[in-house]
Amino acid sequence: SIVGGGDVVVLYASLYDDVRMVVNLSGRFYLEKGIEERLGKEFLDRINKEGYIDVTNKSGNVLYTVTKESLMERLNTDMHATSLSISKECSFFTVHGSADEIIPVEDAYEFAKHIPTHKLCVVEGADHCYTRHRKELSDAVVGFITSKKARDTTLED
Repeated sequence: SIVGGGDVVVLYASLYDDVRMVVNLSGRFYLEKGIEERLGKEFLDRINKEGYIDVTNKSGNVLYTVTKESLMERLNTDMHATSLSISKECSFFTVHGSADEIIPVEDAYEFAKHIPTHKLCVVEGADHCYTRHRKELSDAVVGFITSKKARDTTLED
């Protein structure tokens, strides 16, 4: 599937009530964005003609194949509706770099706008891979998980 790993978790959490926590690292809200960069110009014409597109690296080796079905699934996925369907029992945490060059930080604010249990941490200056901000990333995630576990323990006592 051409839907990214993080987005698959968001989709799963919107369909099933057994997810109690989601940690969303630099996830994409607008799934239609970024496709041209990944598949090339005229990707719709190419996929309609061939039924698939092979995505290759600089050496020409095929990294993965995108089928027309998986592309249409991504283009038709409504992350706004998906976000609204996430259970109120699910704690949702997004970490996003302010200097993310792959997925703009605005996508993080969209998750925050639509998910009632959402907490957001924007790491100032971080790129998509948190190249120079690994400690801030790990501190934020560990902090969120441990504070959530502490709250849950207190509620159960």
